[in-house]
Amino acid sequence: MPSLEKPEAAGLPVTTTVKWRFPAVHPEGQKFVAIAFGITLLMTIVHNVFFWPLLGLTIWVAAFFRDPIRTTPRGEDLIVSPADGLVTMIADVPVPRELTGELGEGRLTRVSVFMSVFDVHINRAPIAGTIRQVVYISGKFLNADLDKASEDNERQHFVVEGHDGRKVGFTQIAGLVARRIMGFVKVGDMVAAGQRVGLIRFGSRVDVYLPAGYAPQVALGQRAIAGETILGRAGVAPASGVAQ
Repeated sequence: MPSLEKPEAAGLPVTTTVKWRFPAVHPEGQKFVAIAFGITLLMTIVHNVFFWPLLGLTIWVAAFFRDPIRTTPRGEDLIVSPADGLVTMIADVPVPRELTGELGEGRLTRVSVFMSVFDVHINRAPIAGTIRQVVYISGKFLNADLDKASEDNERQHFVVEGHDGRKVGFTQIAGLVARRIMGFVKVGDMVAAGQRVGLIRFGSRVDVYLPAGYAPQVALGQRAIAGETILGRAGVAPASGVAQ
């Protein structure tokens, strides 16, 4: 995506006009939209009473796989959210055993973002860098809201190493409805902060493990936007919020 900034005579960035537009459907979802639309047409031939409910289902499928453009904040001290959804847990936890080789043993702050079936399900890189680890683990399909889903559910771990040597781990976790975890990157790939790295069908959770020295910049109950919301920042105090 081209930059939205342009230089002014004084050297200061000036934001150009940005217009809202319908998000595109991710290529991974186009076949599902086609299937849903085909079923709609077929059932309409049988009886037209099926048309509107099935058309609504087709629209929902297209919306589920929507892939909006995101503008990612820049900064070597920032970690952005890899997922859209609700911040449901912020906890000090042991490093998952599958990631100790890259993240080391000990405890890190884990920020959990729960994605409902109405959220965007494209996952994005939390920092710019190189993919150092991708680990897929088969498991159960418990409610992704449960804390034990991090250890029991089907999941896929990623570790990204930034250009400054910091490493950020994050995990795609399947849920009650989610039955397919997909990754778009492999070990050794270079990624930009906010770049698309995976997808989960249909509703689930993403955990982010903040490196030592990073404090969460979101509060419980806050909604995060993948590639835009700052989840963690180095050298500052943790953020707090008020539900209202």
